Amino acid sequence: MPRPRTKDELVLASKENYEKFNLFISQLSEDELQTPFDFSRDQKKKEVHWKRDKNLRDVLIHLYEWQQLLLTWVHSNQKGLERSFLPEPYNWKNYGEMNVAIWKKHQKTSLEEAVRLLERSHEEVLELMKGFSNDELFTKGIYKWTGGTSLGSYFVSATSSHYNWALKKLKAHRKNCKG
Repeated sequence: MPRPRTKDELVLASKENYEKFNLFISQLSEDELQTPFDFSRDQKKKEVHWKRDKNLRDVLIHLYEWQQLLLTWVHSNQKGLERSFLPEPYNWKNYGEMNVAIWKKHQKTSLEEAVRLLERSHEEVLELMKGFSNDELFTKGIYKWTGGTSLGSYFVSATSSHYNWALKKLKAHRKNCKG
């Protein structure tokens, strides 16, 4: 499915990609769930996240925390409390450090809790996006706090695109497990 460019496409892609992701998770064997992620043999997987995430919980928490960033950012700015998307001291040049901090923060979070957190967060994000019109989501410049980007592009990044990213990671893990 191409990147959503309307509210209807965004809602549909968010739901479908979330369902695809969860269906894939439900088909993972106990062995695949217990085997730590290791992508070190694949020279193409150089980005930090390939080394950072060690299991399904780490991936779920990453998705959850980025959705929390979106929810906090939108709600704050709607109330007139100007806030940037990334919390201090992070920016778009060093947000990888934030991702590592998120990873560290949740090392004692259980897989079951991670599943619950993401389920709730996904629903909250869907409800929030549904409250905006198509123009509010996809017309640049409607909200000064989105900078030169549309609000919808942030929703795409926190939902449908991020679910695709996570699914690719899980598929690569399954492939590694089959060896």
